Amino acid sequence: MSDEQELGITESKQYNTGEWYAEVVQKAGLANYGPEGMSGFIVTRPRAYALWERVQGYLDGLFKDTGVQNAYFPLFIPESYLEREKDIVEGFDPEVAWVTHAGREELEERLAVRPTSESIIAPYMAQWVRSHRDLPLRVNQWASVVRWEATETKPFFRTKEFLWQEGHTAHATHDDAWDETITRLDQYESVYEDLLAIPVLRGAKPDHDKFPGAHTTTTVEALMPDGKSVQAGTSHHLGTGFAEAFDLTYTDEDEETQVAHTTSWGLSWRSLGALIMTHSDDQGLVLPPTVAPEQVVIVPIWQADTQEKVLEYAEGIAEELEDAGVRVELDDRDERNPGFKFNEWELKGVPVRFEIGPNEVDDDVVTAVHRPDGESVELDRENIAEAVFEQFDEVYAKLYAAAEENLEANVREASSRNEILGTIGQHGGYVKAPWCGEESCEEEIKEQIAAEIVMVPLNDEESEIHHDEDCAVCGETAEETAYFAKSY
Repeated sequence: MSDEQELGITESKQYNTGEWYAEVVQKAGLANYGPEGMSGFIVTRPRAYALWERVQGYLDGLFKDTGVQNAYFPLFIPESYLEREKDIVEGFDPEVAWVTHAGREELEERLAVRPTSESIIAPYMAQWVRSHRDLPLRVNQWASVVRWEATETKPFFRTKEFLWQEGHTAHATHDDAWDETITRLDQYESVYEDLLAIPVLRGAKPDHDKFPGAHTTTTVEALMPDGKSVQAGTSHHLGTGFAEAFDLTYTDEDEETQVAHTTSWGLSWRSLGALIMTHSDDQGLVLPPTVAPEQVVIVPIWQADTQEKVLEYAEGIAEELEDAGVRVELDDRDERNPGFKFNEWELKGVPVRFEIGPNEVDDDVVTAVHRPDGESVELDRENIAEAVFEQFDEVYAKLYAAAEENLEANVREASSRNEILGTIGQHGGYVKAPWCGEESCEEEIKEQIAAEIVMVPLNDEESEIHHDEDCAVCGETAEETAYFAKSY
């Protein structure tokens, strides 16, 4: 196989989305599948981890600006701790990996590899909170979790181990906890819309699909090009259930003991899956400048008699961009021709390419090419750093506009069961329909077409309750609007 063939994407995003996605992930150097016998695990390569670090850094900054402190809790959770959740949460058994031995000795108590950390974080929060003066308490950890039940795995979208953050807070009142819940939802929305160039819908999970034991689960949902929804981040108002189970109480100003109101919220590297699938194309990975490991690649183009002056010019530009804080790569490899370099950096998703040949040197300009669409613009060498940031803004705007167009074109309405089934079957995307609130009506759709209610509008943000309409599935009085979709 030639180098050119190795670089090329052979699958079609439009017609074979799953195979195309897997090929992009591997050929763009993002991940490898785990060892044989460890199905559902991946090796995250430096290029993908750099993307995760961008997400992590952005979100971590937002958290710290709003009073959150990072902490770290053990990977293993004693079975007795999980048992204390039993009144709230049905056992995690199907998804928990258990440690039963240390060396050759059997442990006195099984240890769970954390599927989530409420049951180990809440007891320590209970130790740290005594008085109303200790509230609000906000902690977050960056960690991995393991959920063994994951089947039909897909890198970043669904793996048995995945990276995420999970935040946990305690508050004096229900309303304070709700404000916290929405603050985190706002921040997750910002990650997608302001960092990843992906518009999202925001809402709440239906009661039967909220986090077990929670008062309300809020969500941001992102629509993928194949018409499926991604649960992009969730923020849970847990009420007082977990606090009661773990004795998370405080004394109020009257010296009365009160139960705290808690929240938890998490965003995982599923965001990387959404990023890859939303923007990439049949030439490979496409990245917005906000997260790209290299924002600009400079490809000098020379003949023997022009090599010295072209390289000197290109090196000067690279230095100036670096000094301005641009992540820049100068590809001056002598053994590769410019065409190969163009294809390789397109595959890797670099948002802006600078082409510099003898003509550019003579004219004191740079030819800039946008990765998403190949648009070529000529930039003056003077103030090149200022000009490149304008190009970044243009590239970001293009990516966001394309994703927004896809979202807006794929939110449709239906008023009957057959309309829901037919619309999702033909078009995918989201279908808004009046819903009575009964899980059985969702089950009927799910059985027919494997679509579910991914969210309902947040009542304080969007008044869409159809009290004067009938449920599209059963014909009873509708209580709210449901967004049906197939999902990852």
